[in-house]
Amino acid sequence: MGIDTLSDVLRSVRLRGAVFYQLSLPANWAVETPPLRDLAGLLFPDAEHVMEYHVLTRGSGWATVAGLAPVRLQPGDTIILPHGDGHVLSSDPSQQPARIDPAWVAATRDAPKPIPIVFHSQYEITWGEPAQNGENQLTCGFLSCDRHPFNPLLGALPRLLHLPASGASARTDLAALAARVEQNQPGAAALLERASETMFIDALRRYLEHLPAGSTGWLAGLRDPQLGRALTLIHRTPARPWTIDDLARAAGLSRSVFCARFLRLLGQPPMQYLARWRMEAAAGLLRSSRAPVASVALDVGYESEAAFARAFKREVGTSPARWRREHVAAG
Repeated sequence: MGIDTLSDVLRSVRLRGAVFYQLSLPANWAVETPPLRDLAGLLFPDAEHVMEYHVLTRGSGWATVAGLAPVRLQPGDTIILPHGDGHVLSSDPSQQPARIDPAWVAATRDAPKPIPIVFHSQYEITWGEPAQNGENQLTCGFLSCDRHPFNPLLGALPRLLHLPASGASARTDLAALAARVEQNQPGAAALLERASETMFIDALRRYLEHLPAGSTGWLAGLRDPQLGRALTLIHRTPARPWTIDDLARAAGLSRSVFCARFLRLLGQPPMQYLARWRMEAAAGLLRSSRAPVASVALDVGYESEAAFARAFKREVGTSPARWRREHVAAG
C-alpha cells in the first residue's frame, strides 16, 4: 500500500530526468560540484527543485559532503544528492579538487547529451571531445520535481543517498544507454531520461525498506502499517469528507494514539496533511485540465468554490485561477 502512495506522490510532483555528463578521469582525481542553487537555473530554468546523482561506472573513489563522513564508492555505486548539497568526488578525500565551473554548465546546456568531459589532469579539462577510456568514469545527471504546493517527500530524504552496486540493474542501464546515445541510436536519449527516473524510484524503494528503527518523516509514516493505511486512503480519495475518527478507525488505532503517532512521525496533524494534499491534488487538476475552478473544488472535497479558493490561497499564496494561468503558461 505504501509503495502505491509513493508512486502517487512521484506522479504528482512531476519527476523528470535530464542533462547528463560522462566524465573520464585519470588515476588520481578530485572534482568539486558547487551547491545546485548555483546551477539549477542553468539546468532546469523552470524547475522548483533539482537533485543531482552520479553513477561510478569504472574505477573507485569517494564522495564527500561537508558535515558527513566520506562514502567509499565501487563500480556500479550511485550517490544521489536530494537537496543539492555541494560535494566532492575523488580518488582520495584529501586531494585538492578541481571545481566545476558554472560557465561550463551554461555553455553546454543545449548541447546533445550526454556531454563528454575529459579530465586529462587536475588542471587540464576539456569537454565535447569523444570520451576517453580513463581509469575512472562517472555518469552524472540531474532530476527535477515540483516543490509546491505540497511535496511531502523532499523533507523526508537525507542529504546523501548511497546505493551500493548490488542489485543495480537500473543504474547499470544508465551507463549502457549513455553509450547508445553517444552512438546516436534513435530514442536512446529519451530512454536515458526515463532510466534516471527509474533509478531514483529504485533508490527511494530501497531507502524506504531499510529505514532504521525510530526514524521519523513522511517515509517513516508511509512504512508504518497503520499510518500507511491512512495515508493511502487520503491520497486515493482526497475528496471524501474525512474526519480524524474515520482515519483513526481505518488505521485500526484509537483517535488519541493515531493523532499522536501521526504528529510524531509526519510532523503535522492528520487534518493539516489532508488539507495540504488536497491542494496538491487541486494543483494537478488546475494544470492538466480546463475544468472550472468550482469543479476542481468539488473534486478535492470542497462544497463551495469560495471555501476552496480561500484554502488554496492560504496554502499556496495565490488564487486558483491565477496559479493556473501562471503554471499552464510556464508549461
